[in-house]
Amino acid sequence: MNTPKNLKYSETHEWVEFLDDGTAKIGLTDFAQKKLGKLVFVNLPLVGDEIAAGQPFGDVESVKAVSDVISPVDGTVTEVNEELLDAPGMINDEPYGAWLVKVSVIAGNDELMSAEEYEELCAKEE
Repeated sequence: MNTPKNLKYSETHEWVEFLDDGTAKIGLTDFAQKKLGKLVFVNLPLVGDEIAAGQPFGDVESVKAVSDVISPVDGTVTEVNEELLDAPGMINDEPYGAWLVKVSVIAGNDELMSAEEYEELCAKEE
């Protein structure tokens, strides 16, 4: 399993990359995309939408099921990865390059895990 050390992780299998400009990228982990299978549709919020830690902000549809994407932080959506709307399979190909949204005014990240802690969680779920 690929778990970059520079990212933070949520119990619901989203990753967060905190950027130097005070924003953060959010995406689905390698573990999540493998469990979901081939993704065929992504539903994302709009720029300006408020998202809250622990609450869904979008969903992904695979050939298996539709799953909510749970926000790991509080914030305001500043950018949406529109490439995913036409090519959701990018998440399967490169889960840490295919971010879903960028957010600002970030809070609520106290529950995020390090890569090592996240790998332990995934090992328990296998």
